[in-house]
Amino acid sequence: MSLFSPLLRLPPRGLAAAAVAARHRLAQARPRPGRNGGQSRRTPRQAAEGGAVSVGSGLGLSAFFLFSGEPAQKEGEGDAEGGEAKADPEAAIILVLKKAKLKIMKGEMEEAERLLHEAAWLSQQSNNKAAIIYTYDMMANLAFLRGELEKAEKLFKATMSYMLAGDVKQDDNAILQMSLKLASIYAAQNQDKLALAGYQFCILTLEEKVAKQKEMPADALPEEERSNTHLLLAMTLDSYARYLLAHQQTALAQTMYERALQIAVEVNGERHPQTVVVMNDLATALDAQGLYEDAYAQVSRAAELAQQTQHPDAPVILNNLAGILIHKGDYSQAQQVYQTALEVAEKSGDGVAVRYITKELAQLAKRKRVRAKARAGLQEMEAGKAGAEGPKE
Repeated sequence: MSLFSPLLRLPPRGLAAAAVAARHRLAQARPRPGRNGGQSRRTPRQAAEGGAVSVGSGLGLSAFFLFSGEPAQKEGEGDAEGGEAKADPEAAIILVLKKAKLKIMKGEMEEAERLLHEAAWLSQQSNNKAAIIYTYDMMANLAFLRGELEKAEKLFKATMSYMLAGDVKQDDNAILQMSLKLASIYAAQNQDKLALAGYQFCILTLEEKVAKQKEMPADALPEEERSNTHLLLAMTLDSYARYLLAHQQTALAQTMYERALQIAVEVNGERHPQTVVVMNDLATALDAQGLYEDAYAQVSRAAELAQQTQHPDAPVILNNLAGILIHKGDYSQAQQVYQTALEVAEKSGDGVAVRYITKELAQLAKRKRVRAKARAGLQEMEAGKAGAEGPKE
């Protein structure tokens, strides 16, 4: 299983966060928004005119399961596997975990939590260390998903303690992923010192690890592991950039996004859905600095790729393109892009995005009327001034 399954992603940010959150609400870990919790701030001008926004972590966190790619259980499978589970404690734990995962995918979070507590009890009874870690990680991710940050923090720390007590090293990718999640939790709780320490630890450790892996012979390490480490670094840079953007450190955020995008393109290619999201996020940082031409170059390419690949966040990226066109003063083109975004959202059945883009179109129409009225008033004043001066001799 790829380390970067789209099942679990960091929170969407900015103007259209609600649209993306609604679409991914069953599959993402979304801490409640706070000062640093992933919601990118907008300048007064952006708030008034509609600016570019980040649509979600471009590189995603791992799926709920750390150690396997077990598929979610389908309805009716429980009866077929029940007999085997009764005879085998490990099979019983796996069955309960499958049921819990299915409940999470359905959005039945309370029932999922109950099942995970059952799995934890079974794991403890059988003294199955791997199952304990497996279950605690799922419980931590579920708490993270529900915005129960203090509970998620304790569970992630407990999971890491179990892993480190075994033969797992501190620079293991699974440990670093959880460290990154802890950093995002501290950011959401406005614990800036802890958040910064977490981000810096992850970045420095991963940079060292990537450098070491590059020096290894080609046959010394699976290519997938090299790629996953490299992508985990990109994911960390992307997350740190959002933190910086929320703190108005836009230039440094731009640098982090650029590094993340470079890795995403190298490993996944330009057309990969996650690469497209990072491209959009970079445009967010450029737009926040008033670098509208550069932002336009990034987001227009992201929008083009999103439409070509039928990206699920295409309406939001198109919405961002329209916002940057407004900043550039191209209202007519912005209106056309908004219309395209609306059509794409309607076609995909994204009701939240439809409502949001419709509101943006109404605001743009109002802004155009105000500008037209102001222009007419100015022309009237100039005409009156010319008439008062009389004809020149």
